[in-house]
Amino acid sequence: MSFIKEAWKNRKLIWQLGKNDFKNRFANTSLGSIWGYLSPFIFMMMYVIVFQFIFKTPGPSADIPYIVWFMPGMAMWMCLNDGIIGASNAIRGYSYLVKKVVFPVDVIPIISIIANAFVAIFLFLLATVVCIAYKCIPNILSIIYIIVAAYAFLIAVTRFTSAIVTLVPDFSNLLGIIMQLFFWLTPVVWNLSMIANNPMILRVLKCIPFTYLVTGFRDCFMEGNIVTAGHGAYTIVFWVITIIMFVWGNYIFKKNKKDFADVL
Repeated sequence: MSFIKEAWKNRKLIWQLGKNDFKNRFANTSLGSIWGYLSPFIFMMMYVIVFQFIFKTPGPSADIPYIVWFMPGMAMWMCLNDGIIGASNAIRGYSYLVKKVVFPVDVIPIISIIANAFVAIFLFLLATVVCIAYKCIPNILSIIYIIVAAYAFLIAVTRFTSAIVTLVPDFSNLLGIIMQLFFWLTPVVWNLSMIANNPMILRVLKCIPFTYLVTGFRDCFMEGNIVTAGHGAYTIVFWVITIIMFVWGNYIFKKNKKDFADVL
């Protein structure tokens, strides 16, 4: 596909602009880029303190405390949420580049995804260190797979959302609401076992890509093989949805790309 070729051709430019984007967010602060890591770290720790030490929420088993169950799931959710929101608004944020005919507009959302990836990788490493501290050894191959799957999904979704937000700015606010709804539909702070008595609802929620990715990264520390162990059918569903989203989003993006400069 032309999009993949364009992204590969401009990979060095994307990487450099992504790094600059992350640095520029905190350019006028004393701590600089440290704020990018400190804010999500404190956010996650507050959840841990409230649910594990105040509410004393139990983990999925006696051997696995809540913090080990929670942190991988929250790290993945923050990666997805920040990636989608950031990349969806990227073209408007880089409007000065859109108006330059020679700049490859297709790759702009990826620049934002790269910028957000610095924090996401930090959170993934933090979750991994915590889990290892509690003797939950991760499956490295499964972690690599689920992270690749997450970024494939991010690119697929934001091909559509970045085009729509560029043409209809109000969609950005609607997208924020949609992501809040998905946060509560996705088992980030609650366990799927809570709805085990409703198999139909359980199956529907497991088909949501966010659920697949959040539980998938979590299971890398607890159950091993995400691709087959209890997830076989949902792996197929996930990739079918991701491919459909990419094809559809790519069509919408290409169809409306010529109008971006006019609306910015």
